[in-house]
Amino acid sequence: MTNMDLIEKLEREKNLTDGEFVRIIEGLSERESQALFARARAVREREYGKDVYIRGLIEFSNICRNDCYYCGIRKSNANLERYRLTPEEIVSCAREGYSLGFRTFVLQSGEDAWFTESRLADIIRQIKKEFPDCAITLSVGERTREEYEAWFEAGADRYLLRHETADESHYRYLHPETMSLAHRKECLYTLREIGYQVGAGFMVGSPGQTVDNLVSDIRFLQDLKPHMIGIGPFLTHPDTPFADRENGSFSRTLILLATLRLLFPGVLLPATTALGTIAPDGREQGLLAGANVVMPNLSPTGVRKKYELYANKICTGEESAQCKNCLNLRVGSVGYKLAVSRGDSRIR
Repeated sequence: MTNMDLIEKLEREKNLTDGEFVRIIEGLSERESQALFARARAVREREYGKDVYIRGLIEFSNICRNDCYYCGIRKSNANLERYRLTPEEIVSCAREGYSLGFRTFVLQSGEDAWFTESRLADIIRQIKKEFPDCAITLSVGERTREEYEAWFEAGADRYLLRHETADESHYRYLHPETMSLAHRKECLYTLREIGYQVGAGFMVGSPGQTVDNLVSDIRFLQDLKPHMIGIGPFLTHPDTPFADRENGSFSRTLILLATLRLLFPGVLLPATTALGTIAPDGREQGLLAGANVVMPNLSPTGVRKKYELYANKICTGEESAQCKNCLNLRVGSVGYKLAVSRGDSRIR
């Protein structure tokens, strides 16, 4: 079976053998890669048309109890200036975003214990009260079932929790002993059971990663059936144990984006900031490989540089309106358009 036959099989059957996935991930020529991207675009446009959904990202705290070896806001990074937005500042960011046309807000932070169940629930209720037509996505890490349920009842619609890697030995290589892959996966299944639209995902090219690890990630996603999948290239940060490692592959990330689009036709698939950081036209190329979501920053400009998961993150100095206008031009340059919409997933 040729690689072109494999691409056709992937689109038709929504699955491949492990060995066939390996061939797709690391064995395509440039011509074959472009054919894969074209198939992914066609499926994406069949499902979502030319719309690109915008998510207003509010990075409200860079304080984190965890010490992940790849992350710039890890607990042990003594060189990072920490910050925490007040509830009033968070709601103010949402107000500005709404005026700019955002209808989804992503509340993201490190695992900051100050934001208790009740404090975060109050923020969710306030945003929902002012903007009932908007969706709220949370990305605040591993918490208890009771907290997840309380936030869902308060009005949160979606939850992002990248699993980062589905392989136990690889997970151990990337994280301290205090963290557990089994618990992270359990959180994702719990969130789906509660009723959230759930987002998982992984880094491409993280230290120690093999192509077999990537196949394991695909298998986990097939079992979870998430509504959103966030992937991006691994990018180094100077204040982590992996500071001297190479960044992940841009081209491999695009191939995996397209593969995921064919596997999960109705999934929400972001063209991430990490893609735009590793390549000047990274987000545009992500859209051309099947992505249909972008996540501009609504955080106050004074704190954007401090939420540095990796080095050289883009758009840290721009005002929210600048980010929106810039993305509008970038999205338009590849034939798509920003949509003023909640942009819910077609996966149920």
